[in-house]
Amino acid sequence: MGIKPISEALRFAQEAGLDLVEVANQADPPVCRVMDYGKFKYEQSQKAKESRKKATHVLVKEMKYRPKIGSGDFETKTRRVEKFLTEGSKVKVTIMFRGREIQYPQLGRKILDDIAESISHVGRVEVYPEQEGRNMTMLLTPGKATRRQREAIEALQAEALEMEEALEDAESSSEVDEEQASNEVVEEEQDLETD
Repeated sequence: MGIKPISEALRFAQEAGLDLVEVANQADPPVCRVMDYGKFKYEQSQKAKESRKKATHVLVKEMKYRPKIGSGDFETKTRRVEKFLTEGSKVKVTIMFRGREIQYPQLGRKILDDIAESISHVGRVEVYPEQEGRNMTMLLTPGKATRRQREAIEALQAEALEMEEALEDAESSSEVDEEQASNEVVEEEQDLETD
């Protein structure tokens, strides 16, 4: 329609049986639209209702651990975390410290790392462990771990495997050394007997 005075735009809207709605009041001159405002508001509310129906409501469940948790309790709680993740819920894992336990946050961090590793096939870490007062929390979300997280876990596992192999090699070489030493002792004893 172009630039029109307000009185002319209002008269045009009334003749059409519609409303004059200001769309952009910051523009110079302000931009207005001729439309049925009631119908517009109704359509907006219907779109909002439809988008709320389509939105998935993700529940955040919480599992609490302690730094001195036993292996049986750890496995049971971790299975529950896996179940929550397979159901599609996010899980907030909390390590609760009491008394002097707060001086050893590495214990809580190790437990959270063990949990993240054991659920990596059904979920991934969304918010990495962080200390909040006497609690350390981590947020897990359903779905596979990201490539970077999987690579980090694989690197840690490979490093642990290399350390185990090095220990086994060291043990086997010490066994070979002991065996050679015992063979030398036997040979020396035989030489002494023959003399």
